[in-house]
Amino acid sequence: MSERLVLLHGFTQTGRSWDGVVEALGSQRYTALAPDLRGHGDAGRARPITFDAITQDVLAVGGDRFALAGYSLGGRIALHVALAAPARVTRLVLVATTAGIADDAERAARLAADTALADRIEHQSIDEVAAAWGAQPLFSGQTPEVRARAHADRLRNDPRGLAASLRGIGTGAMVPLWDRLTEPTMPVDIVVGAEDLKFTALGERLASAIPYAALTVIPGAGHALPLEAPDRVAGVLHARG
Repeated sequence: MSERLVLLHGFTQTGRSWDGVVEALGSQRYTALAPDLRGHGDAGRARPITFDAITQDVLAVGGDRFALAGYSLGGRIALHVALAAPARVTRLVLVATTAGIADDAERAARLAADTALADRIEHQSIDEVAAAWGAQPLFSGQTPEVRARAHADRLRNDPRGLAASLRGIGTGAMVPLWDRLTEPTMPVDIVVGAEDLKFTALGERLASAIPYAALTVIPGAGHALPLEAPDRVAGVLHARG
């Protein structure tokens, strides 16, 4: 019988961004579920958008026991889920993510920036929001094919939902979890792209803080690993699954 695997997407994406990983995994080892998070896709109008509310959404999807993987925003949510219900999460895979911003001043600055961005994008079209988000240096190394898939996925969102997501679960709004990283009891894998220098450093920090965590650095890949390197992400999921 296959194990249930819940896959959590990044900001401005939807569960469809995991399609390549799900295809690479096949159906023998896992039954993969990739829900749209509150503020995104089919859950764009769901409220409230808080870490507690989305944690309960994920637990409802996962059932009694499940493996859990999250990318970027989804990784931050996955950490909340694993800490809230460690007996239910059989393994945790954190892809290009962080445990939050530890420095108070830096976090306050990020919160102000996220709030200003939310105020701006809720008055834009989704085409404008998707184009601007995809044009960030964070995604500059993507191939035209990956860029097109990411853009098409972003168009499944509504700017008002994305704005609400930024206000409720943006990096600036998140209470950092670095001081709780000794708590996870399940196997933990951390995956980063070698070209994503910021999140490679964050991944190394996560790996050093979480007991028995394994770090995988994917050569030639950037930040959006479920889209850029789905086979390699699936390989990590298979390796200790």
